[in-house]
Amino acid sequence: MADDIDAILAKEASQHTKDMEIRRILRSFKLDPYTILELLPGCTDKEIKNAYRRKSLLIHPDKTTNPDAPSAFNMLKRAAAELEDDKKRAYVDEAFSDARRVLIREKGWTVHNEELKSDKFLDEWREKTKIVLVENELRRRKQAKIQMEEEGRERQRLEQEIEDRKRKKDAERVWEEGRDSRINSWRDFRNGPKKKKAKTKVLG
Repeated sequence: MADDIDAILAKEASQHTKDMEIRRILRSFKLDPYTILELLPGCTDKEIKNAYRRKSLLIHPDKTTNPDAPSAFNMLKRAAAELEDDKKRAYVDEAFSDARRVLIREKGWTVHNEELKSDKFLDEWREKTKIVLVENELRRRKQAKIQMEEEGRERQRLEQEIEDRKRKKDAERVWEEGRDSRINSWRDFRNGPKKKKAKTKVLG
């Protein structure tokens, strides 16, 4: 009986741990893969793989009945993929570096200040990084929008050129098709008065 109670309590504790982790991931800042994996810039590839493996085993939808597990697992998987992509990881690392520089400058510190090792600074650093990442994302979206608008204008210009060429070609075709008719009309115009004049002369 005691063994059964211990097993039930262990199961409940395990589920509670999974629920807490799922909740933590879903509340994490989506543009910061380090926070989702509970890592910091400078971590190794092995640390990234280990963190992902450990957390994925904990919150995998097949391992828990929590309805939010799929969403949390997708966030976790995307975060790991971003840090395994050199270009995307460099983008996030640069945001962290910028945020750190800004914080140090705002506080009037040097890079050797002992406060940089404190948990308080780490929290402030993450918050400042959020701001930098949001600003970068807004800038990226604005540039993407401008590029799309430019591509749209270029596409319209090309479509207009195609339409103009088609219209010109149709006009040339119509002109060519009416060529015989114009020639015959011109001949009739030229021959008509002569015949009339000749006929008048005979009658006279």
